Amino acid sequence: MKIAVDAMSGDNAPEEIVKGCIKALKTTTATLVLVGDEKSIKTELDKYDYDKTKVEIVHTTEEITMNDAPVAAIRSKKDSSMVVGLNLVKKKEVDGFVCAGNTGALLAGGTLIVGRIKGVERAALPVLIPTKRGYTLLIDCGANMDSKPSYLHQFAHIGMIYMKEFMGVQSPKVGLINVGAEEEKGNELTKETFKLLRNDKKVRFIGNVEARDIPNGKADVLVCDAFVGNVILKFMEGFGTWVFGMLKFEFKRNLKTKLSYLLMKDGIGRIKNKFYYEDKGGAPLLGVKGIVLKTHGNAKEAEICSTILQAQGFVENDLINKITARFEQTK
Repeated sequence: MKIAVDAMSGDNAPEEIVKGCIKALKTTTATLVLVGDEKSIKTELDKYDYDKTKVEIVHTTEEITMNDAPVAAIRSKKDSSMVVGLNLVKKKEVDGFVCAGNTGALLAGGTLIVGRIKGVERAALPVLIPTKRGYTLLIDCGANMDSKPSYLHQFAHIGMIYMKEFMGVQSPKVGLINVGAEEEKGNELTKETFKLLRNDKKVRFIGNVEARDIPNGKADVLVCDAFVGNVILKFMEGFGTWVFGMLKFEFKRNLKTKLSYLLMKDGIGRIKNKFYYEDKGGAPLLGVKGIVLKTHGNAKEAEICSTILQAQGFVENDLINKITARFEQTK
């Protein structure tokens, strides 16, 4: 198995990208293919002792930055680390690709270069979010700001496969994010999507889910367009930062609160890890013909490592063929 890693994308490239690869090599059975400027990559690799038989470098001369226009960058920067990495997936020279770069460019490249699975109208970016019951898959979180009911209907099927195969939920419950629980609530998108999900016997649809019910883990899969999904995701990230910032401030007030913190440290740490779950990896671009994972632009060693291991897990569990099979059944 080979996993390609974009060594030049993200805020901390190539230092943290290479560091994450070195950490992953201690666990992964895959060969890592680092894509980017060979000199820069070798400079970072020389800092570590590692199994050199498990690392390859594919040299590139260009980079796609966060400020580049997505589609234009994919079409014009043919020798960028991102485009070359995606082409490696397309040609099946690697089994997966991990990237911390420009989200829009990766989404465009995933569709234009790797291509969508037959029958899939749009690829989606799902993210696992922490809830009272464990984790819920929020889909879509970044790929389709303007969606059709048929897209959201398909996202439900993709999300169910993910939760069953990789989170062990045998019969995932699907909810539709809306402004009210009643069927008639919402806009035209949610009303039409509601009908599609309700009438689909292959979907265990529980109805509309309001934002306040998300933390309770009412559904295993939450369906929405990327505009709504991204707002929810960013709010949760910001809320988590605010809560733990307030806790830190309160616990530093005096000796009594400092002692209280020592007694509660382990529990607080476990809660914090649910919000900042570096071990859960990145967001897979689901619906394309290969394993493509987007991790945070500011990802460091731990998150790069976990995303590589996540890619390996997707390959081992035959994710692409399982999604493909689901859409062949719906023809």
